[in-house]
Amino acid sequence: MTSTSSGDVVHVHPSYLQRFRKLSLRWKLLWLLITPFFCFGVSLLTYLVFPPPAVNIVVLGTDGRASEGFLSRTDSIMLVGVKPSQLRLSLLSIPRDLFIEVPGYGSQRINTINLLAEEKQRGTGPALVTEAISQDFGIRLDRYVRLDFNGFVQLVDAVGGITVDVEHTIIDDQYPTENGGVEYVKFDVGVQQMDGKRALIYARTRHADDDYHRAARQQQVISALFAKLVNPIRWPAAIVALRSSIDSNLTIGDLYALVVPALLNRGSYESLVIDRDYIKGSTEGHAVPNYEKLLPWLKDRFAQK
Repeated sequence: MTSTSSGDVVHVHPSYLQRFRKLSLRWKLLWLLITPFFCFGVSLLTYLVFPPPAVNIVVLGTDGRASEGFLSRTDSIMLVGVKPSQLRLSLLSIPRDLFIEVPGYGSQRINTINLLAEEKQRGTGPALVTEAISQDFGIRLDRYVRLDFNGFVQLVDAVGGITVDVEHTIIDDQYPTENGGVEYVKFDVGVQQMDGKRALIYARTRHADDDYHRAARQQQVISALFAKLVNPIRWPAAIVALRSSIDSNLTIGDLYALVVPALLNRGSYESLVIDRDYIKGSTEGHAVPNYEKLLPWLKDRFAQK
């Protein structure tokens, strides 16, 4: 306490920082241990009581090299559906050889849509892909993430690599290299730690099986990446990687909506690969989605238009 010039006594309460400094070392350590869990508990309770709105995200992996930028086809297309009110996170992989209707272009192979738009005007690829998928699949697509090979490698390395359970031996003696050649790659069965380069090979290799198995591997990789990203300690490095090499319109709010279902489900997300069971032929002889079979699965897991 202190006195004024008139002699009145004024009580001055010590600040929280001053109080913390006066604590013994044991209590300081206890406080530092408890505080993060308390903050997480409050955040989780707020999330459960006032869940953010559902968000659908399209993830586009392009096959462009550094010199091409995003003026390239999409090597992989995956939809991520987040329903915070149900604590659900769902993944849908779309094969690159499927044909869908594209506004202004008619029926096109889905992996060419980004390239068609980019050739006309740089930076418009995600908008056209989003519009086409949203129109044909009847779901609302709010956000996109577009990354090339280098961006993917940087993101995986930024979170310290990923852990993947390889379910069967994979041998590919025709894996394409950056200089236009091929190389021999092999993955043995079992749980493995992969850096960005190794994870990219695992997600891209297809000569040992087919595109459907490859899409399932890509879902494994994304799930493993989510498992790393639920730890806030890894966010700063991930954000740096995202800003430097990845094109996206994700917001902090979207990441907040995503992180709790990703944390609680820890890799056991609801997933589907559009394989032969969900594909039919068109009159032109193209492979097209069987929307009649797909829509019930989509309706339950993705926000609709």
